[in-house]
Amino acid sequence: MSETKFKPVLGLWDATMIVAGSMIGSGIFIVSADIVRNVGSAGWLIAVWLITGFMTITAAVSYGELSGMFPKAGGQYVYLKEAYNPLVGFLYGWSFFAVIQTGTIAAVGVAFSKFTAYLVPGVSEDIVLLNLGFITISPAQLLSIATIILLTYINTRGVEGGKLIQTTLTATKLLSLFGLIIFGLVMMRSDVWNANWADAWKLQSLSREGSIGDYTTIAAFGAIAAAMVGSIFSSDAWNNVTFIAGEIKNPQKNIGLSLFLGTLIVTIVYVTANIMYTSVLPLQEIASAEKDRVAVSASHAIFGNIGTYIIAIMIMISTFGCNNGLILSGARVYYTMAKDGLFFKRAGHLNKFAVPQQALWVQCILASLWCLSGKYGDLLDMVSFVVVLFYMLTIVAIFILRKQRPDAVRPYKAFGYPFLPLIYITMGLSFCTLLIIYKPQYTWPGLIITLIGIPIYYFALQQKKAPNA
Repeated sequence: MSETKFKPVLGLWDATMIVAGSMIGSGIFIVSADIVRNVGSAGWLIAVWLITGFMTITAAVSYGELSGMFPKAGGQYVYLKEAYNPLVGFLYGWSFFAVIQTGTIAAVGVAFSKFTAYLVPGVSEDIVLLNLGFITISPAQLLSIATIILLTYINTRGVEGGKLIQTTLTATKLLSLFGLIIFGLVMMRSDVWNANWADAWKLQSLSREGSIGDYTTIAAFGAIAAAMVGSIFSSDAWNNVTFIAGEIKNPQKNIGLSLFLGTLIVTIVYVTANIMYTSVLPLQEIASAEKDRVAVSASHAIFGNIGTYIIAIMIMISTFGCNNGLILSGARVYYTMAKDGLFFKRAGHLNKFAVPQQALWVQCILASLWCLSGKYGDLLDMVSFVVVLFYMLTIVAIFILRKQRPDAVRPYKAFGYPFLPLIYITMGLSFCTLLIIYKPQYTWPGLIITLIGIPIYYFALQQKKAPNA
């Protein structure tokens, strides 16, 4: 007979490893190249990561209050539904399923394959196995799908297997990253460091070829917003732990604490990793790194030829662990939506291992299709805007719920309320506004995907009301 309830088997350490492990994928190893091309200086490179880190930690400690109020599966979907209405919650859940989570799983899966190709050239993304005209299929895409299917299967066998993978691989990649950072700082090249930091706060564009461009004052803000698309992508998924509240011991306390600890650890890793990059690589080499693989260039500078293989193994561990966390947690959102009659009905059932097996497999199918499409990278750039928009709406929900439900039990109150949440909302609005003005191609596709959810929502309501539905 199937279990009917989630098993609370994850402690504070496990929850913190899910936060950190879901955040650290391939981004920190790659996106700094694009950031440097946008901002053109070492100081602004670090500033972009600090701004993103501050926003992430601020949002995380604000979410602690909501997680304490609603300690159940679904996380952000539940918070938005409770504070606004079911439609707003559904639009988040729909965007999450359509692109945000499944697209991220695809991107991380393909990153795993790309770096596996350093060790096994036969799985390279440059090899074409099948060309159908409208789509080409490479061994890298097939390997990424295989890893997604494997991790999905493991997670259908109960949360304990996923927990073991998550804690082991996240601890391994944190230790590896700290090791790389320490080695890099010890091997610092003083001439490179001095050159990079000589004019650290001059904001300019820097092309792969080395040409430099100046910004007007207003365009400079647009450049910072464009640079932050990469750092926000690298810092996203910290909220995944809220989706699995039903499986966390003492969720009222441990979710908020794990959000703070996980985001703080990752922010420290990200900022120090970028300081390390500027200590071993000239800015021009960061901007022009082959396929944007800054970490490969840095590791090569530190360790010589073997450095490439060291980074390849680190990224394989990092991306495999990251996808495990994304797959484990994402399915709980669809489970909760199905319970509300707003997703495939079968996704709302738990199997004998007390996990939403059908929701896991539906997520697996769509993520695999994104792998085949090859368009996940473009989509993730396009949904950064929507992701931040939903984060802002969720933080505004704290103010709404304080007014609507002043007597509700709040085991944990948002740190720095109302100032820190207001700072996040202001920064988020600035980011979104600048993207609308300077990078509209990063905004409208994500909005269109989100708005497609409106007719789907009303169709789902009709189906729910229909007899024998």
